[in-house]
Amino acid sequence: MKKVEKIEDLQKLKIAIVADWIKDFGGAELVLSHIMEAFPKADIYTSVFFSKHKVFENKNIKTSFIQKIPFLNKSHKLALTLRPRAFESFDLSEYDVVITSTSAESKGVITKPETLQICYCHTPTRYFWSHYHEYLNMMEFWILNFLWKWLMPKLVHNLRKWDLVASFRPDYFIANSKNTASRINKYYKRKANVIYPSLDLSEFKFCNNKADYYLYVWRCIPYKKFDLIVDAFNKNSKKLILCTNTDNKLYRELKGKSKENIEWIFNPSREKLIKLYGEAKAFLFPPEEDFWLVPVEAMATGTPIIAYGKWWGLETVVENKTWVFFGEQTSESLNKKIEDFEKLDFDSNEIRKHAENFDKEVFKENLKKFILEKINKK
Repeated sequence: MKKVEKIEDLQKLKIAIVADWIKDFGGAELVLSHIMEAFPKADIYTSVFFSKHKVFENKNIKTSFIQKIPFLNKSHKLALTLRPRAFESFDLSEYDVVITSTSAESKGVITKPETLQICYCHTPTRYFWSHYHEYLNMMEFWILNFLWKWLMPKLVHNLRKWDLVASFRPDYFIANSKNTASRINKYYKRKANVIYPSLDLSEFKFCNNKADYYLYVWRCIPYKKFDLIVDAFNKNSKKLILCTNTDNKLYRELKGKSKENIEWIFNPSREKLIKLYGEAKAFLFPPEEDFWLVPVEAMATGTPIIAYGKWWGLETVVENKTWVFFGEQTSESLNKKIEDFEKLDFDSNEIRKHAENFDKEVFKENLKKFILEKINKK
């Protein structure tokens, strides 16, 4: 490895970035894009690549054999048993540093002893560990769900063993939150430093004039808790806007049962979404997440958050200043907290200032400092 004394010297190194898969553009892909910005000359490895997002233009992206398998290449769930072999098949022997961005199997790449491997972990693999039973009961294979529920318990034991072995391949772990760090310690017996994910704050226009509606945005899938919010606002009759880009059975079912006070906007433009963030009375955050950038996007426009009081939100915000929390994932608990929220005053400038802790320049600088320190230690 070339001698590295300053952060600027990192760009002289041969670096690879490895991601589980690249198809949509969500929180994991945003983090990936910021890692790519930190190391613009890096090669990118992933199991499959289908994204048309501009951040991947003119990048050297190398895919696994799964990319060439029809049907399986479009479903990361169906390709589950192939990905361990796919990531082990990558030849990374020419690289000085390998950075894996993962909530699944990409941490299992194999590197030479002198290569520094850093794992940025969004969470230990949910469907093997912390949320195994939840995933088993909510698999979205529809008429084939019965087959998956029969097959998965027969596969998961060996997959867990592989995942545990893979967790010892990185030299160091970075976690996206303290909660994720505790899970890494529990399931993998590894220590992790915390570097929070980030966003480009310059993209978000500050707004101090709030309208009379609440907002929720994300994929309409079971654990994002759209059903909880629809139930709550069907009861409280307050104005609610729900945004999603997921057209599935759950979306159609919930839209059909929503009362007139609930407006659904399907696949809004980025400009429309940022405007909705800024003018919302509050952004709702009902799921249990390790870290989720969407509420931070809302904070970047000066909008307060009403969130389920668990995990990462509790470690990064000031209650009744930037966020308020409800204690149970029930419509009753949420509605009670909305009543409390409407009696409080929030300073939009203070909320925006708090969001500045999550700017992408902070993330990139912290990541580079961490890697430089570990290179010198190695």
